[in-house]
Amino acid sequence: MIKELRRQFNNWFSQAKFDAYAHEMHTDYNWKVGFRLAETPVFLPPRLVGDILTASETIVDFLVNHDIKSITQPAIENEFNVPNEDQHTMFLAMDFGICEDENGNIVPKLIELQGFPSLYNYMVQIGETWRRHFPLPENYGYLLTDKGLDYYLARLKRAIFNGHEPKHVVLLEIEPEKQSTSIDFYVAEKEFGIKVLCLSKVILEDRKLYYLENGEKVRIRRIYNRVIFDELKQRPDLERQFNLTEDVDVEWAGHPNWFARISKFLMPYLPSSEFIPEARLLSSFKVLPEDLENYVLKPLFSFSGSGVVVDVSPEDIASIPENDQHLFMLQRKVNYAPLIETTVGDGEKAKIEFRSLYLWQEDEPRPEPMIHLLRMSKGKLIGVKYNKDKTWVGSSVAYFDLEKAKNQARSSS
Repeated sequence: MIKELRRQFNNWFSQAKFDAYAHEMHTDYNWKVGFRLAETPVFLPPRLVGDILTASETIVDFLVNHDIKSITQPAIENEFNVPNEDQHTMFLAMDFGICEDENGNIVPKLIELQGFPSLYNYMVQIGETWRRHFPLPENYGYLLTDKGLDYYLARLKRAIFNGHEPKHVVLLEIEPEKQSTSIDFYVAEKEFGIKVLCLSKVILEDRKLYYLENGEKVRIRRIYNRVIFDELKQRPDLERQFNLTEDVDVEWAGHPNWFARISKFLMPYLPSSEFIPEARLLSSFKVLPEDLENYVLKPLFSFSGSGVVVDVSPEDIASIPENDQHLFMLQRKVNYAPLIETTVGDGEKAKIEFRSLYLWQEDEPRPEPMIHLLRMSKGKLIGVKYNKDKTWVGSSVAYFDLEKAKNQARSSS
């Protein structure tokens, strides 16, 4: 999107150079990345990054100025309500589609948000690896903090460990080695010394949790949680002593309840704006919009795009029982802009989605922007099933001049 850098990169690109980059990504941590690596980073202009920061901070303002627990209480009144919840989420992710508005301007539009850790470790790997393979201007970076990489890693480490020895903190998942995002776990394991542990390996005794290391029980004092309840519901076969909902003597780095609270469930409560499209509970409509084709139907409780209907019809709505309509929302459709010129012969430009990643330490009044995640697509939606047999799509990173972007954000607020 910055024409000179895009031209430089596309002239520099060759399959051999990309293969060298990909080889480093797949071997740095002795673990193959479980999703597609895009063939390019993206170069974003200050105005767009400034708008992303403005939009993100608008959502943060809503979170800190409203009683989010009261608003979202119905989201956790089910079989998955974990005791000892903290006062606010520790991790905050906000997805923005990079779109074209009715005036032809390139703007971010909120797609989803979540209170859950999302590749906070892996994005350092991809950001640093591209930098080693492609010459970037010195003032271009991938962090959303201007305090540097050491500062970010120290903040992330503090959030995960809270002063505990690494052996007493575990990154908890369901069969972590089988997860598509497993590279993030093994980056954290190597860089921070954290134990990556399957839920089935947790031992529960008298409200205390343990795992076995060389035949010896080791106490778990804090959990960096990566278990998603949607997946856990689908795994009745997974033998386990600890089901997450027991009242146990453990701290949480990312309490599980926040995955439900800060999610699509919250989006109908956010104020609509230039960067936040209208989203309403399906049950709130007495009459459906006449332009139903301009909306996306989303279940409030789903993960990774499951159950989303892009081209909504009255029949899709009619198929949802009236008693379940409060579990769905209609969100005004946004138009992802094909912006990224590729070297692929079909001439098809790629679309991008930018995920702002924030950290909210337990003793601080508001979350802080830290890093980001970027995905590229040529399909209707961002995701593997919409991009089969395509190239220049998948996981990537953006580089930008953060100082200029922050100035743009201030001047536009």
